[in-house]
Amino acid sequence: MKGVLVVPIGNVGADILQAIVSALIKTFSVSVETCAGMDIPQNSYSAKRRQYHSAIVLKELQDFRKREVVVLGVTDADLYVPELNFVFGEADVRSGVAAISLARLRQEFYELHADERLLKERAAKEAVHEIGHAFGLDHCSDPKCIMFFSNGIEDTDGKGPGFCGLCKNLLGI
Repeated sequence: MKGVLVVPIGNVGADILQAIVSALIKTFSVSVETCAGMDIPQNSYSAKRRQYHSAIVLKELQDFRKREVVVLGVTDADLYVPELNFVFGEADVRSGVAAISLARLRQEFYELHADERLLKERAAKEAVHEIGHAFGLDHCSDPKCIMFFSNGIEDTDGKGPGFCGLCKNLLGI
């Protein structure tokens, strides 16, 4: 398996990045590094939606990719794809890049009190999910598997932190 480079996009807290790095190391047993990061691409912003197009973000992340690593961008910007209202994250298997958004993982998005522990847990789940895609996994039908599609925050909260037996076998872990 390849290593992972975590790229902060915009201002992302070091504690959140550390939670993501720890989860990726624990789950995949690969080397994980972080770098200085990048700004959110302004050409990815849709004024109509007040969100950032994730495919444009993924394209910019390709500049960070090396043959031996996949790249995970982490941002506070709210991401979308045209077919959906939002995405927690997206991955492009062919180019080996993925990105997650912390915006809708935060309790404050739902007008609730901030919960850093829950944010770190959700961010770790989404990071593992997107890197699972980057390593070739599709969505899983098991709602407890980390590869289950999250249609809303309830789905993310309902997942376990790891893979079901089938997905583990597909990954070879």
